[in-house]
Parts: sequence; C-alpha cells; structure tokens
Amino acid sequence: MKKLILIVAVISAFSFTSCKENAATKVSNEKVAEAETRDASASKFPKMIFTESEFDFGTINQGTAVEHVFKFTNTGEAPLVIVNAKSTCGCTVPSYPKTPIAPGDSAEMLVKFNGSGKNQVSKTVTITSNTLQGTETISIKAFVNPKAGSGSGPTATN
Repeated sequence: MKKLILIVAVISAFSFTSCKENAATKVSNEKVAEAETRDASASKFPKMIFTESEFDFGTINQGTAVEHVFKFTNTGEAPLVIVNAKSTCGCTVPSYPKTPIAPGDSAEMLVKFNGSGKNQVSKTVTITSNTLQGTETISIKAFVNPKAGSGSGPTATN
C-alpha cells in the first residue's frame, strides 16, 4: 500500500511540474538586448584618482584646527558613488560629495583635523565607493606641539 501511494505521488508530481509550454517562446528579443546591455555595463567601474593621497600639515600647535581639500577625478567608465568616508578616529572628519561623479568629472573631499594628539600624528581616511577595489584611502599627518605646561615633551630614551 505504501508503495502504491508513493508511486501515485511521484506520478502526480511529474504531471503537475512538467512544462506544457516551450520556454523559448516566452523570451522576447527586447529583454535579451536589455540583459546584454546590463551585463556589458556591469564590467565598467569608476576609478578615483587623487591629485595627492597624503597631505602633511607640518608643525601645528595642539588644539589648532586645520583642514585640507583633496581633489580627485573619476577616470573610470561609470559614475562614481561615494557611500561613506570615515577616519581612524573622531579627531579627523571627512566631508565627501553625496551625488554621483560622472566619468571625467572632478570633485573634492574636505578633511578636517582638530589638532589633537602630541608629536607626530598620522590619520587615515577610508573611502567606501563603487570602484573596483571598493575602498580608497587618503591620509594626513602633522607634528603636534604639546600645549605649554603639559609636561609631555620629547623624552630621551636609552
């Protein structure tokens, strides 16, 4: 009895799931062309090229806010979309364009540093975008003179 029920179930499954229509007749030429265009453009990426990837503020006093504008160009074949830009700490704040940058167009990214830290300081900004790599980096550095009386000047080591 169990075998009979199993055979009836298998035959029913085949009859309900079998194709009654030719799937090739449902494919339209315009959908095929649309898919080809989509697939061809999927291999095109934007490319973010900075005029400089690192900037040195030189020597600044602790607590002195400074900023620098990093200029870049999209040399790729697709619009550049920046999703996020973040620094290694809260003392460095990047501002980035929120609209897509067309191929061949240029834009700017402002990076503000509040002058915290002491002595040689380096900060990295990581930019998340739709480039092939997915992330790009730029960096800033400065020598920060400690405030007078903080007692944190350079010390000699043996």
